[in-house]
Amino acid sequence: MYSFCAYVVYAFLRLFYRFKVVGKENLPSSGFVIACNHTGWLDILSLAVGILPHKVNYMAKKELFENRFIGWFLSKLKSFPVDRDNPGPSSLKIPIRRLKNGENVGIFPSGTRQQGEVPLKRGAVFLAEKARVPLVPASYQGPPAIRLADLFRRKEITVMIGKPIDPNEYKDSEEKDAFAKKFNEAFNQLNYQSRDH
Repeated sequence: MYSFCAYVVYAFLRLFYRFKVVGKENLPSSGFVIACNHTGWLDILSLAVGILPHKVNYMAKKELFENRFIGWFLSKLKSFPVDRDNPGPSSLKIPIRRLKNGENVGIFPSGTRQQGEVPLKRGAVFLAEKARVPLVPASYQGPPAIRLADLFRRKEITVMIGKPIDPNEYKDSEEKDAFAKKFNEAFNQLNYQSRDH
């Protein structure tokens, strides 16, 4: 189900947009957190197909899983529920377990869809530290959503993937702060670069 849906979306993006991925060679072979800016629903789709054949596990708000069909569909797409209003340790067990099993987790540090630069949350850094997996900064530049008027204009969509940051190089408390700072700097720099790309 995941592969079929992903390649259908990929074909759609290539047909109606000038879709390109930069830096795909930076992706680790497996088991990584990838963190991307979030402006709308189209960046979620673009990031997922941009890292193919890698699959990505996304967090989705738990309310979506209350509908049996939508919950089943999201599960097939490797999404998992999270309580955004009361995020507790249990909401992090699933992504950490999947990361340790060699799967990949996608997270949007802004938390909600926002335009422009926003303060980064520690979610991406925390997951990478706990699972001891690389943290990959990524950037999306393009329309925030699919609009009928845009389909025949072939607007540009660019997904940029930065170099992975290894949490194993930062072990004590001071180095952990340096790990978070390194990610923030890499994330922001990548987003600035993608605007000029």
